[in-house]
Amino acid sequence: MTTRDSNGAEIKDGDTVMVIKDLKVKGMSKTLKRGSQIKNVRLTGNSDQIECRIGKSTIVLKTAFMKKV
Repeated sequence: MTTRDSNGAEIKDGDTVMVIKDLKVKGMSKTLKRGSQIKNVRLTGNSDQIECRIGKSTIVLKTAFMKKV
């Protein structure tokens, strides 16, 4: 089972991805803006989700809103 971004590129542990759409994250007061880069992502057991750290919080995001850098 491979994890792929919105363009179909394969995402691996430790990759850097970019947000392609403004995202409101539940439980956080701030919004992830389009173009934000997220470093050192981790794969989850689900092929359409990745885990990452934003500040001190660890969140899970859908790969449909990510693009590999």
